[in-house]
Amino acid sequence: MAERLVGKQAPFFKMETALGNGQDFGTASLSDYKGKWLVLFFYPLDFTFVCPTEITALSDAASQFKELNCEILGVSTDSIHTHKAWINTPKNDNGLGQLNFPLGADLTHAVSRDYGVLIEEEGIALRGLFIINPEGELKYQVVNHNDVGRSVEETLRVLQALQTGGLCPMNWKPGQSTLKV
Repeated sequence: MAERLVGKQAPFFKMETALGNGQDFGTASLSDYKGKWLVLFFYPLDFTFVCPTEITALSDAASQFKELNCEILGVSTDSIHTHKAWINTPKNDNGLGQLNFPLGADLTHAVSRDYGVLIEEEGIALRGLFIINPEGELKYQVVNHNDVGRSVEETLRVLQALQTGGLCPMNWKPGQSTLKV
């Protein structure tokens, strides 16, 4: 049985990143995001087919996340050099083009393992998405089969619901009132 992460401090991470400009490298750690919300998402592999649809959709929506004091970090078990090559591959050749957030390289598989998304026998991650609050508490997680992409709109909706600090009923949408108890 996997350990419950929601409601606890998010597992610490530090990893190398390929920056979205396709030229530079950096590092990212959980502490870099203190004071901001973070959407941390895992995907199986670079140069695959469902992944670029998710990554480019999140990149296209990055300004909406920034308006909500939220950063985005994508992670796979590929290297920073593979990430850079994928960013520099044109979209019409199954590439990403420039991104509005970095891609982390989890070469040791430690981060994927700590977040409970590593498929050990394949050395790749499931599609896991985590929302971490400004204090480092993991507030939301969704993990699904690698054949199915995730929804940017749902991720934004959940982020906004979490930011209300209230009780949000099913199908709550931004602008609607929260439950009064």
